[in-house]
Amino acid sequence: MARAAAALLGGEVARMEPLGGGCLEEVTRVTLRGGRRAVAKGGPAPRVEAAMLEAMRAAGAPAPAVLAVDDALLVMEERPRRGALADAWGDLGRVLATLHAAEGVSYGWHADYAYGPVALPNAPTDDWPAFWAERRLLAHADALPADLARRVAALAAELPARLPARPRPSLLHGDLWGGNVLVDGDRVSALIDPACYHGHGEVDLAMLSLFDRPDARFFDAYPVATDWRERRPIYQLWPAIVHLLLFGGSYRGMVERLLREAGR
Repeated sequence: MARAAAALLGGEVARMEPLGGGCLEEVTRVTLRGGRRAVAKGGPAPRVEAAMLEAMRAAGAPAPAVLAVDDALLVMEERPRRGALADAWGDLGRVLATLHAAEGVSYGWHADYAYGPVALPNAPTDDWPAFWAERRLLAHADALPADLARRVAALAAELPARLPARPRPSLLHGDLWGGNVLVDGDRVSALIDPACYHGHGEVDLAMLSLFDRPDARFFDAYPVATDWRERRPIYQLWPAIVHLLLFGGSYRGMVERLLREAGR
């Protein structure tokens, strides 16, 4: 990977260091002769991820600049990470509000994506509850245990009455948890590892609050609807299903809990 990244940048490798944090793809810091540094990452679709990073940057959100990309490898600038998310909740709220202010014309993305081996269908639609049902909750129903699949299908059938039909089609990060937020001091230096598409902004907020606990500073910078918690388990159910498919039965309890919280 380091040699391939150096070749894309037109240099030679002086040093390489694996970077921790990635669960599904190898990530490496590459230092070239002369001192230039970059981050190289594999993945299912480097060109699609590159376009996502560029879309976030165009929206005004901090993200690594794409230095080079081909069908097998994405090479990005290295962004500083000398801080902790606990010190940057307020700035993350501002960043997320900026990202979500960028709108699409429909729900979805111009290309499909994947979380490792779990496909992420993104074909656009103008019906948000249909998108969440068909492209998310039911996308891998045949891979779920039969009892869970039945409960997920029952919830999906209720979505026209449970979710807004036409929320603003905000640009979403798509996989927003604390490990994908780089912090320098009390500022967010970059959002990384995106799985972007256009959808209801509460999706990113639900994912963020599944594994992390945004504090009052975040909500001061990113005001939410008073009833957003009613929809939160419906939106959190999708990443829980993905974790069950990727990492096994230890996540079954999370899926069951969120189904109960969603009334199923």
